[in-house]
Amino acid sequence: MRRAALAAALAAAGLSATATDAADRSRPPVPAPARPLQPPSVRRLALSNGVPVHLVEQHEVPLVQVLVVVRAGAASDPPGRAGLAALTADMLDEGAGGKDPLALAAALEMLGARLSSGAAWDASLVSLDVPAARLEAALALLADVVLRPEFRPREWQRLRARALTELLQARADPDAVAAAALARAVFGAEHRYGSPLEGDARSVAALSLEELRACHASSYRPSLAALVVVGDVDARLPGLLEAAFGAWKEPAAPARAAVPLAAPRAPARRRVVLVDRPDAPQSTLRVGSPGPARGGADHHDLLVLNALLGGAFTSRLNDNLREQHGYAYGAASELDQRLAGGLFHASADVHTEATAPALAEIFKELGRIRGPAPADEVARIRSSVALGYAAEFETTGQIAAKLADQLVYGLPPDAFATFVPRVLAVDPAALRKAAQRTIHPERMAVVVVGDRQRIEAPVKALGLGPLQLLTVDDVMGPPPAIP
Repeated sequence: MRRAALAAALAAAGLSATATDAADRSRPPVPAPARPLQPPSVRRLALSNGVPVHLVEQHEVPLVQVLVVVRAGAASDPPGRAGLAALTADMLDEGAGGKDPLALAAALEMLGARLSSGAAWDASLVSLDVPAARLEAALALLADVVLRPEFRPREWQRLRARALTELLQARADPDAVAAAALARAVFGAEHRYGSPLEGDARSVAALSLEELRACHASSYRPSLAALVVVGDVDARLPGLLEAAFGAWKEPAAPARAAVPLAAPRAPARRRVVLVDRPDAPQSTLRVGSPGPARGGADHHDLLVLNALLGGAFTSRLNDNLREQHGYAYGAASELDQRLAGGLFHASADVHTEATAPALAEIFKELGRIRGPAPADEVARIRSSVALGYAAEFETTGQIAAKLADQLVYGLPPDAFATFVPRVLAVDPAALRKAAQRTIHPERMAVVVVGDRQRIEAPVKALGLGPLQLLTVDDVMGPPPAIP
């Protein structure tokens, strides 16, 4: 009966369970051509104190996303104070505007709102998600958090203890150890990019509450700030924003430099760092070098290049290490672009016996990507990048994040509208030029986190370069003392 009902339903829809015009299964389906993205319309306003406002109206859902974007992030941390921007941002909602953390959380909960804060390399952000009907009250709380944080000693002790606990936990995470070791090997100990964004045990333990207050005064100021609003708003919005943020004045403290870093330089030669984790059942591999800064003319070439090498599931690295050899569940590459430069790296977690063979295959692919690529392979991967772009504009949060990115990196007004055609214009010649400018296998840092007794000799036999042996303490510092 159920089968008969299904057949009747298919027939009513003009279909047949035994259709004679079956799909051609002799070859994979061809994706539809990518269409140009119609980005949301952006209105640009300004408050009376000069703070710019980027506004996108979306009335499908009665929600609003507000971002306060401050163009000062972890890259501005002073020497020996890594983690200052991140912890300053984390402290903002730990008591503000006369409310302790519990009272602030309760007030947000009563409004059905969510508030979060954090720091990236080039900016600090405070985010508010709220039902449109509660926007006015929520903006007052957001302004308290951004303008009037209280930096209470008790909450600072708790937050710092939590940060140190997380750093202690990271010592047992091979991915965290590998990331720290790679950053140090690529950028050097003196460059800010050479230390974790959130700091290390020494720098976090050394920070004081007075330094966090000073960081807030020098960073969270109208001259470095912008507001991004996306969602179901009406003509009242400019007045609501003015009431919440219009009285924000420039403090007397000097502003933090937004781009204080020199562009990182690639190592003079390739070298290998082996971090010993006795009895580890697998090895964590990272191969990297400095990458280009955000906003370059070849940005779209680089995106297609990275997708072809390791940025997509169908990439060369994943096909080689996962599908062809079975060394890993997955392999990838990433292009992390920042204002002063960036980090390009390939990565894989492989079973211990495959450590040296997997490294050899990674370098095989790094060399191959610098050569000519078949036109059909380039067409397939650029189409994938272009087709996936629209999915990055589906929610209010995604749109707000795109606008924040545009603000921080000074992207042109048509950056979103021109993305798809510029990606589709990437040809094999452009991709090869981008690879030869960006990927230099002979000058890359290699990090292996695994069981030294089982992997040192095979890795040395590859002849990749001088090998430096480190312990987890060498990379992460001594275990932090939790107060």
